[in-house]
Amino acid sequence: MKQTELWIGGKFVGSSSGEYFDDVNPSDRKVLARVAKGTSADIGLAVRAAKDAYQTYKDSQAKEREKILSDAASIVERDREEYLNLLIDEVGSPIMKASFEVDYCINAFRAAAGVPRRLTGETMPLDRPGAFGFSIREPVGVVACITPFNVPLLKNAKQIAMVVATGNTSVLLPSEFATQITVKFAETLHEAGLPPGVFNFVTGDPFEIGDTLTAHPDISAINFCGSPRIGKHVAEIAAKGLKPVTLELGGKNPLIILDDADLDKALDAAAMGIFFFQGQACMASSRIILQKGIAEDFIPAFKKIASEIKVGDLSDPETAIGPIISEKQIERVKSHISDAISKGADVVHGGVDWIDNCCPPTILSSVSEDMSIFREETFGPVTSIYRVDDLDEAVKVANDTEYGLSCSIFTSNISAAMKVAKSSGAGMVHINAMSIQDEPHVPFGGNGLSGFGREGTNADLDIMTKWKWITMQVD
Repeated sequence: MKQTELWIGGKFVGSSSGEYFDDVNPSDRKVLARVAKGTSADIGLAVRAAKDAYQTYKDSQAKEREKILSDAASIVERDREEYLNLLIDEVGSPIMKASFEVDYCINAFRAAAGVPRRLTGETMPLDRPGAFGFSIREPVGVVACITPFNVPLLKNAKQIAMVVATGNTSVLLPSEFATQITVKFAETLHEAGLPPGVFNFVTGDPFEIGDTLTAHPDISAINFCGSPRIGKHVAEIAAKGLKPVTLELGGKNPLIILDDADLDKALDAAAMGIFFFQGQACMASSRIILQKGIAEDFIPAFKKIASEIKVGDLSDPETAIGPIISEKQIERVKSHISDAISKGADVVHGGVDWIDNCCPPTILSSVSEDMSIFREETFGPVTSIYRVDDLDEAVKVANDTEYGLSCSIFTSNISAAMKVAKSSGAGMVHINAMSIQDEPHVPFGGNGLSGFGREGTNADLDIMTKWKWITMQVD
């Protein structure tokens, strides 16, 4: 049985508890590895290692950080098959999704490699005669990073690459469901030449040690991806410590399809937007809003696509739906579906007849406010259809949510598209494209329950660097 430890100060170390927990394959629930269960004391050791490393790494040269990130990208390319297998076995990624995630990791490292040479300030005139003023960006210190199970490699790369690029150091608390991907990630950075202590991770129960990490006095900034409930808690801790924080939380994302839309393209976007990685994506199209004129053609065609989606075989490039990550999440998905059906929702497709731990692609209609699924994020391959009369009603329904992450609109009318883009409460709007979109350099993030702040090579500078204003009297 494989056994893995914590990564602190550039090496694997055992947990102070001496305890281990099981990391299991969500497809068959077989144990993949015995994983060190970190403690608050281990968090303290990791933060201390990061703080010590920061004293020298903050002064590292741009070319050094650039090379580390470029080399890391090349190592991931070399080890592509190993990363693919980890994503398939550990988090139940269909090969299509796993390939996307590995490519994203490579691109994130390369995008971040261009950042060290762009950490520029500015000069400015001053009112005082003979005075010269300028500003510079400096790293903030030790960054606490917390990543989810659904895209663990993507989020590890997105968060840590920018830590490395900006001269900061980090302590990562990965999902307990994605520990082995993080072990491999640490080995990649080590091989790429990252100095000891710049990146550290502690595996364990996030409910036991998460607060110790985020509230630690030597943590200077927090980057969190997870649920709104925990995100609010992290925000409170950050506020008490006056720490900058980025929160990337959930979504209840609308896909609007107007009568003049390209039906085939809209169908493709709807299917990929909700069934990709069994709906375990914060940007999933869990609400499909149809103008009545196109609804009669869209619904039967969408049902046919759902009936043909491949489920279960993660090695098949055409498989979209694999296992739900855990028993707890399986119960959540099932309860949302059963609650909706018991209160009068119509099942267009799916809902029952699970294949092992795989939820069938599920389409509901006649969903009402008294149903859990109306407001709450299911995080499964389940979507609800709503019919509207016109564009104004579509925008109203789309904005009827506490979330505000991603919104998609299909139409051939540019004026209608721009009206949605301007009126949407989402942080990201995609015209004639699916709701699941992400690249390393864009300002990724949402509003309301979907979070606070933005991720991306430029946006991350808001929490990973701090401005310093310098003046000089020249005569």
